[in-house]
Amino acid sequence: MEKEKSTGYVKKESLYLLIAIALLIGFISGVVFTIYKSPGDNRAQPSTASQEQNGGHNLPAIEKQVTATPNDPEAWVHLGNAYFDSEQFAKAIDAYSKALELAPGNPDVLTDLGVMYRRNGQPDQALVVFDKAIKAAPGHEQSRLNKGVVLLYDKQDQAGAFKVWEELIAINPMAQIPSGQLLKDFMGELQKE
Repeated sequence: MEKEKSTGYVKKESLYLLIAIALLIGFISGVVFTIYKSPGDNRAQPSTASQEQNGGHNLPAIEKQVTATPNDPEAWVHLGNAYFDSEQFAKAIDAYSKALELAPGNPDVLTDLGVMYRRNGQPDQALVVFDKAIKAAPGHEQSRLNKGVVLLYDKQDQAGAFKVWEELIAINPMAQIPSGQLLKDFMGELQKE
C-alpha cells in the first residue's frame, strides 16, 4: 500500500464536519445565554400554585394596578375577570360594578356581572343585569344565552328560557351552548324530557 503524503490541506469532508460542529456549538451557546441572561427570565415570577389559586392571574399585581389607576374602567374589568376566574364572586361583582360606573353599557361586562350574580346566589339580580346587556346591545348573544340558563335552571321557567333562546336563534340560527351543541338541538332535547 502506498502512504498518503501530507499536503498541508484539510479534506473537504473534515472541513464541513468542523463547520457543522462550530455552528451547533454556537447555536447551543446562544440559546443558553438567552435563557439565563434575558431580562424576562422567570425567576421573579409568582409561583404557579399561587397563580392557579387565583385563576391563573397575578391578583396582587392586578389589584396594585387598579389602585394606581382607579379611574381606568379597563383595569377594573381586568380585576373583575381575575376574580371571576378565581371564583371570588362578590369581589368580581364589586369590580365589574365599578367598571360600569366608569364606562356604562358594555354588554360583555354586564353579562359577566350577571354570571357572577347567578353564581353568588342572586338569580333575580342576574336577570336584571342580562336585560341591561340586551338593551345596550340587542344583538348580544351571550347575554341572551345566559338569561335563558338562569330562567331554566334557577327560576324553573322553561317557557321563559325558550322565549329568550328563540330570540337568540332568530339572531343566530347556529347559536351554540358551551358544549358546542346547537342551541336549537339542546332545546329539542329538553322538550322531549
